[in-house]
Amino acid sequence: MVKVTVLGGGSWGTAISCLLSKNGHQVKIWDRSQEVLSLIDEGENSRYLPGIKIPSNINVEPDINKSLEQADIVVIAIPVQYIRNVLSSVDKQKLTRQTIFVNLSKGMEISNLKLPQHIFKETLGDSHYCTLSGPSHAEEVSQDVPTSVVVASKKKRMNQYIQEIFSSETFRVYSNEDLIGVEISGAVKNIYAIGAGVIDGFGKWDNTKAALITRSLVEIIRYGRHYGGKKETFMGLAGIGDLVVTCTSSHSRNRYVGEMLSTGKSLEEIIDEMPMVAEGVYTAKAVYNDARAKNIEMPIAFKIYEALYEGLDPKKAIYELMTRNLKSEFFY
Repeated sequence: MVKVTVLGGGSWGTAISCLLSKNGHQVKIWDRSQEVLSLIDEGENSRYLPGIKIPSNINVEPDINKSLEQADIVVIAIPVQYIRNVLSSVDKQKLTRQTIFVNLSKGMEISNLKLPQHIFKETLGDSHYCTLSGPSHAEEVSQDVPTSVVVASKKKRMNQYIQEIFSSETFRVYSNEDLIGVEISGAVKNIYAIGAGVIDGFGKWDNTKAALITRSLVEIIRYGRHYGGKKETFMGLAGIGDLVVTCTSSHSRNRYVGEMLSTGKSLEEIIDEMPMVAEGVYTAKAVYNDARAKNIEMPIAFKIYEALYEGLDPKKAIYELMTRNLKSEFFY
């Protein structure tokens, strides 16, 4: 049995806590919201994961540094835009030399394009760090729906250890040493889920969505390889796997943003009505600015940005994408 602290009591933090508890580990949850902690302590996080019974042996702790005492594993389940602030409040003296941080968050800081691994290094240094990513909606994981993900770090033995801790009969963990590729996949795919939502809003066009997913993968590969990610990673669970699920699932917050965008609602209206963060909204702006500066061709991502932030009509965006100059399918 290992001692696990989960930072973040949202849907993913709650779901992974239930999974680890069922696996026989000692779990503690921290969240900045006392209301959320109270709900978890009462046995159901009705705000973020309604209908799921939380094991009674999961403890809550409102003091982040107390929650970290003697933790073998610390799970980061916080929206990326808030990770820096939370980790900056951590007292490093509360951590052991062996503490492993497992990141679940997908996205990048809009202000500086930093991925979770970069934020972690800048706040906590060179402690043990890995990312768990892939097609894994919290709602289904909490219901023991068979799910496969990948753990990524540059340390093979640490990957194997995390595989053993997190894997169960319904949650299978593969390993990958391409950390940058996995985190870029997890961040950038959220942009295209917004585009998939637009398509759903216009009539659930199967042909269009298949094309979107396929060509979006090309753009993710272009962007990811620029930063050293491996093409094989983008073709795996963290890449195409996560892209497919976030573009097709009713659980996808990013897909929902696109669906609302197709109805004529403004981005501000959509965000105000949502109880949870849709990371793709922020990542779209970060990737747009970065890819344009580096001349990385990402026409779909650019049109999604324009629809979100510049008022471009989504139907016009589709028209402009469809009438671009013709070219080879396999140009990277």
